[in-house]
Amino acid sequence: MQDWVWMSAADLGRGIGAGDIDAVALTDTYLAAIDAHPLRDRIYARVTADRARAEARAAAARARNDQRLSPLDGVPVSWKDLFDTAAVGTEAGTALMAGRVPQMDAEVLRNATAAGLVCLGKTHMSEIAFSGLGYNPITATPPCVNDADAVPGGSSSGAAASVAFGLAAAAVGSDTGGSVRIPAAWNDLVGLKTTHGRLSLQGVVPLCLTFDTVGPLCRTVEDAALMLAALEGSKPVDLAGVDLKAARFMALDTIVMDDIEPAPAAAYQAAIDRLQDAGAQVVRAEAPELAEAFDLSAVLYTADAYANWRELVEDAPEKMFPQILERVRAGRDVLAHDYLHAWKRLHAIRADYVAATAGFDAVICPTAANMPPNLDRLISDNTYYKASNLMTLRNTRVANLMGLAALTLPTGQPSTGLMLNTAPESEARLLRLGAAVAAALA
Repeated sequence: MQDWVWMSAADLGRGIGAGDIDAVALTDTYLAAIDAHPLRDRIYARVTADRARAEARAAAARARNDQRLSPLDGVPVSWKDLFDTAAVGTEAGTALMAGRVPQMDAEVLRNATAAGLVCLGKTHMSEIAFSGLGYNPITATPPCVNDADAVPGGSSSGAAASVAFGLAAAAVGSDTGGSVRIPAAWNDLVGLKTTHGRLSLQGVVPLCLTFDTVGPLCRTVEDAALMLAALEGSKPVDLAGVDLKAARFMALDTIVMDDIEPAPAAAYQAAIDRLQDAGAQVVRAEAPELAEAFDLSAVLYTADAYANWRELVEDAPEKMFPQILERVRAGRDVLAHDYLHAWKRLHAIRADYVAATAGFDAVICPTAANMPPNLDRLISDNTYYKASNLMTLRNTRVANLMGLAALTLPTGQPSTGLMLNTAPESEARLLRLGAAVAAALA
């Protein structure tokens, strides 16, 4: 039974469907693993044991009666602490929301529950989701699976840790500038950033409503496909029969390769070699329009974040981690005409980018140009914190700024990821392509 906590969500679902795994025993195994883990309180903000057991009992009864709701019916997953859970605290990693208890589940959680998924609890995160590092001195800083002295990536930090440490079969996070993909990459997981607007944000504590997206962190691409279907109430993507023999990738050189550290650079080149060995064509190319988009991002992100958090922030700024307070307050001086003009320009840049990359199956780059930074140095060196945060979210932000779907896959080298970016609303194609790439990288 202990092996269950390291199985993929899809394999657990198949075991439940075949009668080889009892959903109640599976949930009890995860709850026992959580309770026994020495880092439990750095990963989970709250464990919903009663809810999990009740949902597991219902899933087990459906399995006995051959009435399963989905391939993941009975599979236990975790939820980032910005998804509303009825009668259970949802505090978004900040003292500004301490004691906040919503009255109903977020829509994506309702969808997942309707698909039979079991809710294990809420995971820690970067404060208000406004950091890619995962360091949160206000609530807790989850661990990185590959380096006990480093941060795990954020802002879906506890989400990644819950899966990487065997305390959830999959996790649900959010991605505004890389917050699913960075912790997924640094903890050797698959992370899916969905197209903005594809998955409901109803009942999700916002950071930037114009960029926020919902996405899963998983062990496999198959798990990501099944989780996407559960979160939106759709049919899972068919991943059968995929290969790379006719695939054509654009290896992005603009911005994403600047000042890259040796380990992710080596892992990226090795990944490209494997793609080519599998029959794919890889073409290095520039996307010069990205430079202007990056220049616009400070206006776009900070104004949106400050609009959402202004009242809570200004009522009690002393409750916030100063680095996050400074970042969100940067939006209060953005002029309306500058913000609107930035969006006008970004829409034009997006159209140019999509047209320029239309001839490729995907645009690829390293998920992060840096390795997980040292926690003690982040705590003691404010300049290092700022520089590390900007570098961490740089590569992932391409997909957010361009409005793309994106997938990060483990390269096989610890804490390094290969990212695939595809056109908006192309998740089905992206996941099929991702399955073929994952097979080549394995």
